[in-house]
Amino acid sequence: MGGAVSAGEDNDDLIDNLKEAQYIRTEKVEQAFRAIDRGDYYLDGYRDSAYKDLAWKHGNIHLSAPCIYSEVMEALKLQPGLSFLNLGSGTGYLSTMVGLIVGPFGVNHGVELHKDVVEYAREKLEDFIKNSDSFDKFEFCEPVFVVGNCLEISTDSHQYDRIYCGAGVQKDHENYMKVLLKIGGILVMPIEDQLTQITRTGQCTWDSKNILAVSFAPLIQQSIADGEKPDAVQLPPVTVRSLQDLSRIYIRRTLRNLANEDSQGKDIVQRVPQKRKRRRCRRRRINTYVFVGNQLIPQMVESEEEEHAEEEHKEVEEEEERDIGDVEILKQVNVLRDQIMSLPLPESLKAYLLYYREK
Repeated sequence: MGGAVSAGEDNDDLIDNLKEAQYIRTEKVEQAFRAIDRGDYYLDGYRDSAYKDLAWKHGNIHLSAPCIYSEVMEALKLQPGLSFLNLGSGTGYLSTMVGLIVGPFGVNHGVELHKDVVEYAREKLEDFIKNSDSFDKFEFCEPVFVVGNCLEISTDSHQYDRIYCGAGVQKDHENYMKVLLKIGGILVMPIEDQLTQITRTGQCTWDSKNILAVSFAPLIQQSIADGEKPDAVQLPPVTVRSLQDLSRIYIRRTLRNLANEDSQGKDIVQRVPQKRKRRRCRRRRINTYVFVGNQLIPQMVESEEEEHAEEEHKEVEEEEERDIGDVEILKQVNVLRDQIMSLPLPESLKAYLLYYREK
């Protein structure tokens, strides 16, 4: 597999490029990527790099290249209600996208070695729940993150339907990872410089498929003094939702469905900001890879024809930009919020149904 995607101007532009290059191939994965702005997971001052197909690292904070996350999301074959374990969960970007697909009756756990990164992930998760318009458009399984070494998970831990490991796995740790997987489950991890999809077909049988040539930093093994036992990582418990929480889920689902039916019946067309059209250069897909940080990612090479075509269309793009002019923009309305606020309920109950969101 080869050919990196061109840089985007914003999150939607990046997703368009990933679709064009066939890294994103299914609608549910596309919706999840569009709902979570990759730039929101970058530190201030680094957001300009968010929409390039490159890995990013600052201290302990790390994000893989978008093409890597795309392949992972597709390979996991996520469905509502599944349990997911993210080993090396990092910023929580991938876990949050997974939560939009597995929904409120799934399980979404993450293990991260660095405490400061877990705190960063929790801050980003809270910001998504409180401020993102996407939160009201999906039923969400909130990720739960714990600090620990994912090579020291307690032996009595439960198994998962889907697992992703975001660090290089040594061959002698392969079986350790497989034990965490339920029969019929899928494990995606980098092993021997290949992003690999492993499906557990039976108690002791597996199917493996190489997805993409990659290079990840290896999992860090806990260093301990002689005679000491490493600290075992206790994964979050799988709990049953309370009746109160179930009621909130179903009330919001009913109101969302009614709003969707109403908008379809009225054939509402919403006016959105008009973006400047940007000509896309068609890239040749070639088997060339380059190192970026600690990852090996695909890289394209532009031909002379493409450079000539880009120059040829430069004046046309400038003309399109001038012709757009002033466009009247109607503010998007959060229909679900408006419906909840109109209900004859105490304000405290409305706030609960809104997850205490302020907008």
